Formats: sequence, C-alpha cells, structure tokens
Amino acid sequence: MRQVILFPGEDGFWVTECPSLPGCISQGETKEEALANIREAIQGYIAALIQDHLPVPEDHFDVMVVSV
Repeated sequence: MRQVILFPGEDGFWVTECPSLPGCISQGETKEEALANIREAIQGYIAALIQDHLPVPEDHFDVMVVSV
C-alpha cells in the first residue's frame, strides 16, 4: 500500500505522485485514469528496485491537510 497525491495539473490533466518513491509521478485525463497510471508506475518502480537489488523504501501514512 502506498500513499499517493492527486491534484489537477495546469494542462487539464490530473497529476499523481507517490512521495515515498522519489520521481514516481504520473497523470491522466480523469482521476480514475491518473490513479490507474500511478498504480502501474509504482509497480514498475518497485520491480526495478528489486531487479537492481536496491532497498524498497517504506511508506509512512502521516497525512495532514492545511487549508490556507
């Protein structure tokens, strides 16, 4: 299980990123597509780490939302 951030991009697409996996970012035309794409990106990222015998970072679920 991984925490992801989903937000609207400037080009009308939805952007998703996984903070515990640096550089693991994706997007989609809809929220659903963006989430499906980040799932695939996370799976590929972790598979590459395992293949290269590198540690897979743990994910921590401390979340705060601040409204300004």
